[in-house]
Amino acid sequence: MRPHISLITLAVEDLQRAVAFYRDGLGLPTNGIMGTEFEIGAVAFFDLQPNLKLAVWPRTSLAADTGLPLTGGGTGSFSLAHNVASEAEVDEVMQQASTAGATIIKPAGSTFWGGYAGYFQDPDGHLWEVAFNPEMPV
Repeated sequence: MRPHISLITLAVEDLQRAVAFYRDGLGLPTNGIMGTEFEIGAVAFFDLQPNLKLAVWPRTSLAADTGLPLTGGGTGSFSLAHNVASEAEVDEVMQQASTAGATIIKPAGSTFWGGYAGYFQDPDGHLWEVAFNPEMPV
């Protein structure tokens, strides 16, 4: 397998709420909800960078499509990271997320590895890290 991630799908409880959070709150570009003509097809895609999209899909649809049991929200067993160019930008993104309805899990601050980062959870409990790493330019 040649690893190449092109889509990250987050299972959400309320599709409209998730679209509002990511589109209106965080400013991610999207064409909105599509696929409503299919029983479990309603989904929204957000452009993250070339050849990488974020999808939000109802938790019930993901369970139905995979055949796995319906489970609860995000658990903190993994996080998505958004690396930015400065400590000030970390603070700006964390404030934007908070204003959009995110729960701040760990306020931004200096890290043990020499960077600056904080964590928030989206309304469905998915964990995001916002980080400035001086050794990893954006």
